[in-house]
Amino acid sequence: MTTVRSALTAVAAAALLAGGYFAVAIGQPTAAAPPVAAMLPPAPTGGARPERPLPYLSAAELPDGLVLIPPPPAPGSAAEARDREAQSRALTLRGSPRWALATSDAELFTPGDTAALACAAGRQIDGTATPLTYRLLRRAGSDFSNSTVSTKNRYNRARPFMVNHQPSCTPSAEEVLRHNGSYPSGHSAMGYGWSMVLSELIPQRTTALVARGRAFGDSRRICNVHWLSDTEEGRVTATATFARLQASPAFAADLAAARNELASVPPIAPKRDCAAEAAALALQ
Repeated sequence: MTTVRSALTAVAAAALLAGGYFAVAIGQPTAAAPPVAAMLPPAPTGGARPERPLPYLSAAELPDGLVLIPPPPAPGSAAEARDREAQSRALTLRGSPRWALATSDAELFTPGDTAALACAAGRQIDGTATPLTYRLLRRAGSDFSNSTVSTKNRYNRARPFMVNHQPSCTPSAEEVLRHNGSYPSGHSAMGYGWSMVLSELIPQRTTALVARGRAFGDSRRICNVHWLSDTEEGRVTATATFARLQASPAFAADLAAARNELASVPPIAPKRDCAAEAAALALQ
């Protein structure tokens, strides 16, 4: 366990440094977070939300994203130019296998959402194959998503498709997404957070899991609904939230149950075409 946590600490540090920022607030008041019901991202398809699990952490227990990450890149800055260049590259992938994978990754809070990490985990991860692990990920997913909301609401950054007027991979969701801030990415926070939880459970798969969690967030750049810096800072809020979850008794209990499940239940092979997924992920 100590070895796994040490490895994840290194991963967390890398995530924090990825955006090139480090902020410390001393004696600074923590901004009030909105109620949990208001902290959920829109359904990717633009339709009715399926029922979502209650988070482990209350709004008051969540790390403060407004302290953790800086404001989004300023107009005309080098950071904004970097975002736009990355988005231009993403647009060249429209219609490619990477675009198709990004479209699949857009689905959250659906029965098959956690299966996105199945190839990286080396086994199917869903409500049938691993129900206790699935429950853990789904509930923690609410916390990872919630970790981005106060910052989204503060900056209300326009999404790429609103700026470049090019299609997204989920056109039916665009009207809803126009009213949901782009910075930071809730999808990125969830994918990266899930990868850290699963790395705690399957430490021998840490490299593959964290790489897939990062790519899950980058799918939102490929989809033309998030800027590169949105996805990077989503990883920062996920990292802080994962650290905070370690102090939750309910999370610890569910983590132990999931660990026992994965150790005792024979693995079911991923239902996804892992070779095709790897080939798609190579297209960046």
